[in-house]
Amino acid sequence: MKHMRLSDFDYELHEKLIAQYPIKERDHSRLMVINRADGSIKHKRFYNIIDYLYPGDLLVLNETKVYPARLWAVKDRTEAVVEVFLLRELSNNLWEVMVKPARKVRIGNKLTVAEGVQCDVIDNTVSGGRVVRFKGIEQEDLYALIDKVGKSPLPPYIDRDPIPEDKIKYQTVYAKRRGAVAAPTAGLHFTEELMQKLTDKGVEIFPVVLHIGLGTFRPVTVEDLSRHRMDSEYYEVNAETAFAINEAKSRKKRVIAVGTSVVRALETVTVSGFQISPRKGWTDKFIYPPYEFKMVDALITNFHQPKSTLIMQVAAFASYELIMKAYREAVKKKYHFFSYGDAMIIL
Repeated sequence: MKHMRLSDFDYELHEKLIAQYPIKERDHSRLMVINRADGSIKHKRFYNIIDYLYPGDLLVLNETKVYPARLWAVKDRTEAVVEVFLLRELSNNLWEVMVKPARKVRIGNKLTVAEGVQCDVIDNTVSGGRVVRFKGIEQEDLYALIDKVGKSPLPPYIDRDPIPEDKIKYQTVYAKRRGAVAAPTAGLHFTEELMQKLTDKGVEIFPVVLHIGLGTFRPVTVEDLSRHRMDSEYYEVNAETAFAINEAKSRKKRVIAVGTSVVRALETVTVSGFQISPRKGWTDKFIYPPYEFKMVDALITNFHQPKSTLIMQVAAFASYELIMKAYREAVKKKYHFFSYGDAMIIL
């Protein structure tokens, strides 16, 4: 296989095909079915996915939960309004954030986010962000305040302001573990009813956690992919899930990942051969062609941005030629792309 470069993962996409709003019924999005064995491509609806999952299959979900990370604050003395984008909590009420406009926010500034609630800017980060400490509020009360006044952290390619509906739709129905600023979008298509039908059919469903950060949207800027460095993201694979995956592998049953974040978590915790161990920590694993997958037998995912690390991972899984063919067909058939867009399953 030739040495892949950044420009190999470019493709033309009309902006009209970038989904700006969620579909009314989650599981009615379109589903492209890609078969790696024969190279075939079929067109279905997402609720048809039940036809491609079998008793004994293990479906692995990312149960990270998106929090409404975009806050607005008033800067002391100047009364200027700045956006405070919460990236991650470092410790009790201490957060890493991005601020906009960044040039107006310096160490020592106080930002008021609500009556009686301020955050002190105490440091800069190497990525251009800030470290802030919230004052005048307890940790649990701060979470409640964020949920009340924060706006959904919609991706940059969604060219509109967040609306209240996004707090529900930009979230999987099985989200449990608060910590992501971007949704695991392959999971947005599942409904509770569809998951029950899969369980009734004999499909086993297990969770992992990978808190997706803004790095998922960070552009790759180097042609030589070996020089790209991923942002680290926190993950957890618990003992129950690890045992179930190892059992499925021993019984020669399929492990099906819902989303690229699940793939990264599972491939990170592979220890030897085709076994995994329970683990938690931070991963900066970057998967691009060529790559030998050890844990994942099928993948459910959305259509991703040109030149993104996500399309690179998918191309590594299905083959570069087949994925680029699938993307050309998706454009031709006017599929909707990216977070609120349509899905594919790669068998």
